[in-house]
Amino acid sequence: MTEPDFFLPPGSFEEKFVRSGGPGGQNVNKVATAVQLRFFPGASGLPASVIERLKTLAGGKLTEAGDIIIIAGEYRTQEQNRQAARRRLRELLARAARPPKPRRPTKPSYGERRRRLESKKRRSDIKRSRRSRED
Repeated sequence: MTEPDFFLPPGSFEEKFVRSGGPGGQNVNKVATAVQLRFFPGASGLPASVIERLKTLAGGKLTEAGDIIIIAGEYRTQEQNRQAARRRLRELLARAARPPKPRRPTKPSYGERRRRLESKKRRSDIKRSRRSRED
């Protein structure tokens, strides 16, 4: 399956560079190499159905304002982190662009129904045996 191509208008996201943890030695303390990519779904021109699925898939990356924040800081260079953040955004958009498969309603099989009824009968017998008998 090919990934759908998305053209994102220039105002639909912004990148901010922040200090990163992890490998990099002294460089990590001096240079802002991690990328914080903020995506504005409303300004992207995507269909409403895709935006809804995107917000569901974003989970903890979604802000109260409805923006999606992706942080990439696993590499030592700013450019590699920028590419990683953009790649993650593309993957998220591709997953949101695929509509979910429709659920096909199914019926319980004969065996499932029979096992359920047997289980209910056993439970009923156990509870009946606990009752006190009054003479």
